Amino acid sequence: MYIDELLDDIAAQAAEADRTKSVSSDIIGAIKANDVMRLSASPELGGLNAGVAAIGRELEMLAPACSSTAWCLWNHLCTFHLFCGMLGPSHSELLSGITVRQEWVCFPAGASTAVRAETESGQFTLRGSAAFGSGARYAEWAGVSFVEEDGKPEFTMVDLRVPGVRIDPTWHAMSLRASATDHVHYDGVVVPAGRREPFHLRYREVFRDPRYAMIHHRYREDWVALSDLWLGAMAVGVSQAALDECCAGIQERVAILGTKMVERPTIHVNLGQAGALIAAARDTVFAALSETDERIANEVIPVESDYLRQVSASMQALQLCDDAMRLILRVLGGNGLREGGTFERRYRDFQAMPLHINAHRDRVTEQFGRHLLGLQTQNPF
Repeated sequence: MYIDELLDDIAAQAAEADRTKSVSSDIIGAIKANDVMRLSASPELGGLNAGVAAIGRELEMLAPACSSTAWCLWNHLCTFHLFCGMLGPSHSELLSGITVRQEWVCFPAGASTAVRAETESGQFTLRGSAAFGSGARYAEWAGVSFVEEDGKPEFTMVDLRVPGVRIDPTWHAMSLRASATDHVHYDGVVVPAGRREPFHLRYREVFRDPRYAMIHHRYREDWVALSDLWLGAMAVGVSQAALDECCAGIQERVAILGTKMVERPTIHVNLGQAGALIAAARDTVFAALSETDERIANEVIPVESDYLRQVSASMQALQLCDDAMRLILRVLGGNGLREGGTFERRYRDFQAMPLHINAHRDRVTEQFGRHLLGLQTQNPF
């Protein structure tokens, strides 16, 4: 494991990160110096080519220590995977440099994103803003989806340290308060003309074409599917830690009229059910991750049913963990919350996980249901 040596320090700053809405600069520096940054990069780029299940285990360990920190690293690992597929072999030098220097990447492209480009004299200029840039203030690079004057969607990467880039701290949610899921503004940012590629809206179908050049076979796997499964692994880590803390914390607690909490049958029922739900969620996520690793190892090109298997496994695991967290909350009760601990922060952070657009229950079930009926999945991602 790579992240375990940093876990104590990451956990020690988690409450402060939540309060200040920013992860410690020392922690960000320590993560950037750790080989965990190179896990999703292939050998051609100087990466470690880690299995997707191994990456899931790293994130499962990290999320209970500080979910905001885990969210940012998760975002870096899965968006770098996408960027490698988007840019391809012709941009290996750029991607190798990012990998070897262990620089952080992000992909602000959420709702309300609007970036346009103007081409002139062998370069192009970006103007506009991009939303939901998780980890942006900690990153060196951002992926940018934009449109040219003719309206054609394209993709590039921007060095966030160049003139014209401004990161606006707009993330004020109750969850993941230090995840820096902010807006990135591009005000006349100049990019070399050669650093651009078409942005295929249904890119996962393009990536499955064996004629489409890839740096490594792993990048034919859909980044949204991997992000969902790794998100499920983080949810398992958070809910397991909440359960463990709850079990330890009620040992000496006394309920109304002097009954020991550990002797109440309803405590046994609720904790037993929570434990079973979390175990089922872990099995669901890691079974799908192991299947993905096997497919990558054998260079089997994924199909739509593989993608839907991945995203639906994650969606279901997140639902199981959500149910478990509510059972743990029921066991803790008012006194448990009053006494403090980390549950409240973990519970708040967890709320963002099943709500993420990639893994959102409504989006995934609609796609899966249409596929079962022989219809095309309408969502382009």
